Amino acid sequence: MRKILDAILAGELEEVGDLPVPEFYRGVTLHADETELFDGLPSRDKDPRRSLHLEDVPTPHPAVGEVLVAVMASGINHNTVWSSIFEPMPTFGFLSRYGRTSQQASRHDQPYHVLGSDMAGVVLRCGDGVTGWKPGDEVVAHCLSVELDQPDGHADTMLDPEQRIWGFETNFGGLAELALVKANQLMPKPGHLTWEESAASGLVNSTAYRQLVSDNGAHLKQGDTVLIWGASGGLGSYATQLALNGGATPVCVVSSPQKAEACRQMGAELVIDRKAEGFRFWKDEQTQDPREWKRFGARIRELTGGDDPDIVFEHPGRETFGASVYVARRGGTIVTCASTSGFQHSFDNRYLWMHLKRIVGTHFANYREAWEANRLIAKGQIHPTLSQVVPLERTAQAVHDVHHNLHQGKVGVLCLAPEEGLGVSDPELRARHDAAINRFRTEPEPV
Repeated sequence: MRKILDAILAGELEEVGDLPVPEFYRGVTLHADETELFDGLPSRDKDPRRSLHLEDVPTPHPAVGEVLVAVMASGINHNTVWSSIFEPMPTFGFLSRYGRTSQQASRHDQPYHVLGSDMAGVVLRCGDGVTGWKPGDEVVAHCLSVELDQPDGHADTMLDPEQRIWGFETNFGGLAELALVKANQLMPKPGHLTWEESAASGLVNSTAYRQLVSDNGAHLKQGDTVLIWGASGGLGSYATQLALNGGATPVCVVSSPQKAEACRQMGAELVIDRKAEGFRFWKDEQTQDPREWKRFGARIRELTGGDDPDIVFEHPGRETFGASVYVARRGGTIVTCASTSGFQHSFDNRYLWMHLKRIVGTHFANYREAWEANRLIAKGQIHPTLSQVVPLERTAQAVHDVHHNLHQGKVGVLCLAPEEGLGVSDPELRARHDAAINRFRTEPEPV
């Protein structure tokens, strides 16, 4: 691995294809024999630092259509949090089901699961049939894995019955020194960004693009008012930028003054600190409070000059969904994914049906949407929202911090990269956007 890294750091990328690939590599894993580790504990008390391991695992060899990548940097997403606490179910069921679909897929069914759905790195090896990439290419990966053996996915690959999220529902993910991906997951690395900055955007930026901009989502247009929950977080920070870039007006909902300031730094003017203003949408575990929905709606109108949201960008789920349906304008759209506060949603259907609102479900993005989202990053129109970076050895602590919402933006992970700041090939473009690239840099909030 040292020779591979030395070649990359020296810029001798054309040589990496001739260097031997190690038989083992370090990856952040879960163990199949520990899936009952947190039985009986509430979600908040399940500690990823107990379930996540950094260990040597055997190197998989790329099969037809696959690529082996030397991972310079990766990132933390909520799906790694879910994996680490075995909610809503252990990921080994995903690996087992995938493994039964083909001999090639059977390699994913292991007693360990290498996690991670973000990656920036250098192509090392290409399997048969790969023509668009070669060893030495600098790449980022999106996390959509599809088979496309059935007709359903050929208009929109997200509808493929065998659609999976790489590093969550498949093995050999990006929180590691090496990663195995399909060739149609790769995209060019933005030249003005470092390895860790390039890795930060893949999952969340693509997800926000489909959810907010794409015809498969809310189809944002100029002049729209967009309510964005968690607007300084990994997903919401990209939604805020996409709204501003597309001529819409974001109303950013956050949970601290620090996060409110992050939204203002992005250019958002309308911000609600839900903790400071005391919004509580549930009276108790079983009962929502419609009076709080109304107070929240009135606060939005106060900020917007009387407008209700054309689009509600939903991802907290259970905690906020009733309020989201209520505050959307007549004929408006609630577009939802993730449900990080709970998957069981309840709302007053009168405000949906009688006011002709729509609920649209979205999930990640197809290759074209991910490519367009990455293109905006490469052009410097959307910027990574990286707040902090940790070495691979501190991944478990970083996942713990994301689990407890102690972060803002994205948390990056250095895999093979020995330090931050490496990998920039377009310093001129970077100089034009340096302040925006670094505006989320911070430390985790205290527990």
